[in-house]
Amino acid sequence: YTDFYSSREHATNVGTMFRGKDNALQPNWLHLPVGYHGRASSVYVTGTDVARPSGQLQKDKDDPKQGSVYGACRLLDFELEMAFFVGGRPMKPGEPVTMEDAENHIFGMVVMNDWSARDIQKWEYVPLGPFGAKNFATSISPWVVTLDALEPFRCPTSAGEQSDPVPLEYIRDPSYSSYDIKLEVGIQGSSMDAPSTVTRSNFANLYWNIKQQLVHHSVTGCNMQPGDLLGSGTISGTPQDSFGSMLELCWKGSREVPLEGSDEVRKFLKDGDLVVMTGVCNERPGVPRVGFGAVEGRVLPAGTIGAAPAAVAEASERYANFVLYSYWRSTCSWRVRTALAAKGLLGTTEIRPVNLLQVTHTPTLQSNLIIRGLPPAAL
Repeated sequence: YTDFYSSREHATNVGTMFRGKDNALQPNWLHLPVGYHGRASSVYVTGTDVARPSGQLQKDKDDPKQGSVYGACRLLDFELEMAFFVGGRPMKPGEPVTMEDAENHIFGMVVMNDWSARDIQKWEYVPLGPFGAKNFATSISPWVVTLDALEPFRCPTSAGEQSDPVPLEYIRDPSYSSYDIKLEVGIQGSSMDAPSTVTRSNFANLYWNIKQQLVHHSVTGCNMQPGDLLGSGTISGTPQDSFGSMLELCWKGSREVPLEGSDEVRKFLKDGDLVVMTGVCNERPGVPRVGFGAVEGRVLPAGTIGAAPAAVAEASERYANFVLYSYWRSTCSWRVRTALAAKGLLGTTEIRPVNLLQVTHTPTLQSNLIIRGLPPAAL
């Protein structure tokens, strides 16, 4: 898993907050897609709740020389992103993906929330960038939408062109463009009946497109593999109501963000808040609407262990008495075990070893499988 930083509007906003308007973009930003390597273990599908992280916080917000203290994050944020899964044939070590071949190595896209702990990030990010502030949770939407499905929605980027400077030849995209994907973020407090939309953005608000991200990622010889996940970075537009993070919406805590339909306001996320992100390509003549499904997660108090999606919790109760008849030589049995473990159900499943080579087991086994509505061939 890799995350980029490819929205010029977002990078300008954050740079202005911390370095001033004249030094908002670092000298390299317009020359390459800035990115950093993450981890895959805490990439979760929508519906997985997220515990507020704890870690080191700067003791004195104005004087880093005073050191740090341990505590729960106070400035928890979302980041409105999209991401794509790498597809195509596996690349060999040392073999880069070319611009001409890039789309053949992009399987499809999802909406992504890259949860961020801003106060933990402030203390740790010098000199190598964020670490624990962004490794505790990244959430993705349930449907992977292929580039074929998105092709009718191809559009210019918010930049229009890359002419000052012109990118180096290997990363120059002759068909420089993006996709018209409308993105929204809603926050629903624990006492609210529905989410309140706090931002509306568009995937086209990326300066570096997904082909350029992939090509640059592999230019040094990184052997990209099917299933690799590459995040776009926070997607912000120019208007204030299109900013892709609470850091920008509240402008580093200097203003409040009202939640419509309630008397609540936010600067950063509170425990119990449900964050809902959606992405959609609207219907147009001859082309049906394409949706990504929602990516959502609720903020749980610090110290909460093992948060599971609601659907998994319901399934655990539904299959509390589930029985798996397992034959140790059957690869299918092991695949079922793996699937149950991935869904959090293995701990509530009774495993009954059987030997299919012994005929005496067959009638009992078959009757049990039929009673449960499963054919004996299920093994």
